[in-house]
Amino acid sequence: MRTAVVIGTGLIGTSAALALTARGVSVHLVDHDPAQARTAAALGAGTDDAPEGQVDLAIVAVPPAHVAAALADAIGRGLARAYVDVASVKGGPRRELTALGADTSAYIGTHPMAGKERSGPLAATADLFEGRPWVLTPTRDTDHEVLNLALELVALCRAVPVVMDADAHDRAVALVSHTPQLVSSMVAARLEEADETAVRLCGQGIRDVTRIAASDPRMWVEILSANPGPVADVLAGIAADLAETVEALRGLQSADETERKGGAAGIEDVLKRGNAGRVRVPGKHGAAPMAYETVGVFISDKPGELARIFADAGRAGVNIEDVRIEHATGQQAGLVQLMVEPRAVAPLTAELRERGWALRQQ
Repeated sequence: MRTAVVIGTGLIGTSAALALTARGVSVHLVDHDPAQARTAAALGAGTDDAPEGQVDLAIVAVPPAHVAAALADAIGRGLARAYVDVASVKGGPRRELTALGADTSAYIGTHPMAGKERSGPLAATADLFEGRPWVLTPTRDTDHEVLNLALELVALCRAVPVVMDADAHDRAVALVSHTPQLVSSMVAARLEEADETAVRLCGQGIRDVTRIAASDPRMWVEILSANPGPVADVLAGIAADLAETVEALRGLQSADETERKGGAAGIEDVLKRGNAGRVRVPGKHGAAPMAYETVGVFISDKPGELARIFADAGRAGVNIEDVRIEHATGQQAGLVQLMVEPRAVAPLTAELRERGWALRQQ
């Protein structure tokens, strides 16, 4: 691939353009808002000048509701040898494109499984897709050269290709992406009218659950409008679990011992099913999840503290698999939780104590 056009210079489009430009591809940027395309160009994502002739690949990075129209226009103009979109919904746009009478042999739907709470070109980074799954949804009429160009795009963005049926993809993202966004937002919404004293008690658990609730509502309305059925199906299952859990909690309030036992069994059941589901979430580099041990280190909130901890872990020959930070309420301090393999706990704790770090008791 030598040339590409990115249509839509938001987070995903600009990040793809940055990755391609960094690897020598000549990228042209197009957006309904010319100022946004100029911003992406100023960031080094390419040029907002129109291409002089046909490019190798057109990447349509517009909201799902506008994908089919943008693709049909680009295909009709012969803008590129091949066309992809990067919307988070795949079945609907392909059906709309077919209904518009466009030649779909030069098109393949794709979806990079990466993003941020922030949107727009200023949030874009060239490494956004590195190591992330990038779904490809070819059909029987997809031209072989088109598939190869899409795979080259994925490789240049350092992502991991995953081939799926378009409708299967939409059901999958309803479960692993779209529903979590709504659930996170609903939990966060409980905080809106909460007493200030309660809000001050927020810890890492509520931060983890509500992190993605900071996402742009307008963007998510567009995404969910393109995939409402599968998301509603998942939420219906969650609603049934919620109803049973509420009933179990009411049982725990009962004066009747039998009802209390039934309530406890119901709560234990949902928690155990949660455990079973959680272990299926892929671990590091997409491999099977591993059980890590946590080493807690108290730190002050000042520059260089995290670097010192990581350096000391390196001296112990220990690889930090994951890290979390809990900030102390009302204090310039916090707790760093270092996740390591079980065999690494002893050498890490010994090194950290020798270096003067205060550790949380296990």
